[in-house]
Amino acid sequence: MNSKRKGADGEREFAELLRANGFEARRGQQFAGGGNSPDVVHSIPAVHFEVKRVERLNVNVAIDQAERDAPFGSFYCVAHRQNGRPWLATVPMEQYLTLHRRIRELEHSK
Repeated sequence: MNSKRKGADGEREFAELLRANGFEARRGQQFAGGGNSPDVVHSIPAVHFEVKRVERLNVNVAIDQAERDAPFGSFYCVAHRQNGRPWLATVPMEQYLTLHRRIRELEHSK
């Protein structure tokens, strides 16, 4: 399977994982020539996923791409998996701490 096809399959698979967990999600529009489209369009506010379905991932390159492609101010994450392995979410610690602070703020505002 070529890498472009595997990437598209991974994006569809990840979108299905989100849908199975109650979120609206579909593959982005890269296939239609829209290079600025996210890998997966979803209903999780202010989160940009860079989706990688590869056996060997350069995490730093993927994180750089996610940061570059994410809309200003959004949380970004690399969702990735290898064959026979579960999906993983990789975020820079700064992004994780920001997310954790937002969750804590929401809990304290109740």
